[in-house]
Amino acid sequence: MPTPQETARLEQIKKSWQQKRQITDRLGKIKTKIGVYSGKGGVGKTTVAVNLAVTLAKQGNSVGLLDVDIDCPNVAKVMGITEKPDYVDGQIIPAEKWGVKVVSMSFFQENQDEAIIWRGPMIHNAITQFLQATDWDELDYLVVDLPPGTSDSPLTVMQNLPMDGFLVVSTPQDLANLDAKRCINMIRKLNLNVLGVVENYTGEIFGHGGGKNLAEEVEAPFLGEIALRSAYRDSSKPTSLLDDSVGEEFDAVAKALKKSLKEFGSEAA
Repeated sequence: MPTPQETARLEQIKKSWQQKRQITDRLGKIKTKIGVYSGKGGVGKTTVAVNLAVTLAKQGNSVGLLDVDIDCPNVAKVMGITEKPDYVDGQIIPAEKWGVKVVSMSFFQENQDEAIIWRGPMIHNAITQFLQATDWDELDYLVVDLPPGTSDSPLTVMQNLPMDGFLVVSTPQDLANLDAKRCINMIRKLNLNVLGVVENYTGEIFGHGGGKNLAEEVEAPFLGEIALRSAYRDSSKPTSLLDDSVGEEFDAVAKALKKSLKEFGSEAA
């Protein structure tokens, strides 16, 4: 007869298996799931995730954007979304703007300025609930803005969300690329795909070439450079929709990303 500890462990395994099955079923109508990830905050991960999503939508794809950066959820702010998602019969119906369906932790904050001070289990539960409860319907792409770093939060997403691969954002500086290399190593230790590296903040101020060198060092595709431009000061809409040069940069990133997806055998629209 099993001990109480063994019974509790079996129940936990059963619960975990049921959650993963529900998540897989919920995401069954999504063709391609892409994680946008970085080794540290402040490298423009959310900016890349948002502009990649709206670029894919502008190209005629059906696109969703999931913000699971629980501590600092900024996707809704960058997208300029003020309407909250609907909650119907236990399902989250995403908000939508610029042709992109969006779910973010920020929608569930009473005050955007409040700090979300949660330990790992609460973050795990919040991420799992987003994955289980959101009705995305049919999508060509789901872009997932992950928490930075190599701790519990990104690990929860990687272990629970069946991803086609990860786009890693870095900058020209050595320290940013060291941290990006750490998160690339984490992705590969979990036997997941590194779709490529994007270098953000390229230009005279921070330099250029660090991201490309990193991609060569870790033998991953280099997906392109995103220049540091004054156009990003305008927050009225995602910058790729405001500035032709930025739009061209993200078109090139999207093209390189689709090529990488095909090389990994994933279905790209």
